[in-house]
Amino acid sequence: MLDMTHRTLVTQEQIAQAFASQAATALRLRTSTAEERIAKITKLRDAVLARREEWYRLAAADLGKPAAEVDIGEILPICVEANDAIRNLKKWMKPKRVWPTMMTGGTRSEVQFAPKGRCLIIGPFNYPLNLTLGPLVSAIAAGNTAIIKPSELTPHLSGMITQLVGELFAPDEVAIFQGDADVSKALLDLPFDHIFFTGSPTVGKYVMGAAAKHLASVTLELGGKSPTIIDASANLELAATSVMFGKFSNAGQTCIAPDYVFVHESVKARWLECCKAELQKAYGADAAAQQASKHYTRIVNPRHTARIKSLLDDAQAHGARVLAGGAVSEGDCYIQPTLLDNIGAGARILDEEIFGPLLPIIEFSKIDTVIDHVNAGPKPLALYIYSRDTLCIERVLAQTQSGGACVNHAMIHFLHGNLPFGGIGNSGLGNAHGLYGFKAFSHEKAVVRTQFSMAATLLRAGPVPAWLSKVLRASFKWV
Repeated sequence: MLDMTHRTLVTQEQIAQAFASQAATALRLRTSTAEERIAKITKLRDAVLARREEWYRLAAADLGKPAAEVDIGEILPICVEANDAIRNLKKWMKPKRVWPTMMTGGTRSEVQFAPKGRCLIIGPFNYPLNLTLGPLVSAIAAGNTAIIKPSELTPHLSGMITQLVGELFAPDEVAIFQGDADVSKALLDLPFDHIFFTGSPTVGKYVMGAAAKHLASVTLELGGKSPTIIDASANLELAATSVMFGKFSNAGQTCIAPDYVFVHESVKARWLECCKAELQKAYGADAAAQQASKHYTRIVNPRHTARIKSLLDDAQAHGARVLAGGAVSEGDCYIQPTLLDNIGAGARILDEEIFGPLLPIIEFSKIDTVIDHVNAGPKPLALYIYSRDTLCIERVLAQTQSGGACVNHAMIHFLHGNLPFGGIGNSGLGNAHGLYGFKAFSHEKAVVRTQFSMAATLLRAGPVPAWLSKVLRASFKWV
């Protein structure tokens, strides 16, 4: 198993040793205080901020990612996550009192938030800093140990994450292993108490299968084809600005990026003009300027570039019309921001998650058609609707399912620390961020303290008195 940055072998013995060393630490951390956990999170946040210039340089090396996108998509979410935990952890950790029921009168009950124990975090390539260290904040807040597997596709960033973790934590509390799929497999063979995985639905199914062998709980942050709807009442300039940002930031390599757009036939032409103007303003007036732009990310590697190009080629073979963009430079891992319409049935781009800078645009006349289309496919991670028609908005939200949704915006829900972030069905399992991330890494333990309990007095071994049977039967509707 190869460490992709340092070209050294990671052995199963090293992984097993780190896992074993965390057993005693996990037991000790069960009684760790809020102050102890906050100190670690603060130290992690400050270490990330102290390396800002290095993150910029390494993100440019791995993804051609501009500094502004590193700030917005990598560093800012970690700071939001860390600061939320620092401000609220004492409140989160406090046991929650629960009122007794009719059957449990005379008891005092509470929900305690206990650490799950030894946790595995597997990070993705698209936001390697944010989506690796963000879950680590939640794991620490909940009082767990962790082993981290960063993406091998971003070796420069993963190398710095490894260095940072090594400087801040002892391996018996937080360990990190770089490497390829063999490293992930070796880790998934171990009986972790919780696994947090961010990646594709295909790999997510494998992770869930591996977790099932040990009955480990999982949080799966996956993806899917997140739809965007622009109806006739929408603010078209706002919709263009928001969708172009959501789709083409990080060159479309975002799990919650708009995957395709339904736009009402009456406003399609005007909205497209707004989109083209927004693209020229953001990245350059022509193809050459856009390819030379310092504000546009590259695809992570040649293999993924070829995959996205094949989707474009297949769409064009099925009649797709390129409305903007379309240029590809495989050697530079560059694909121009591209708008497509008139895509024929059977095109792969209509079924596969794109995860790149291609945006299919489909016109519609009736919202029923859009709702039926969304419901016919796997449940998406996000849904976006641009409208000023309250009835239309509420109908779409009520009649479709998605992990999250935004009205007149795209992707902003990811940064809202007071909301759960997660998928449903094919797009994921469980939630993250803030209190929800803390709960994902915690076991909610029910504790009942008996003072005088009617149930304890009446529920005894042996025959049940006839009078008690009558009381119980009479109470079924009321207890």
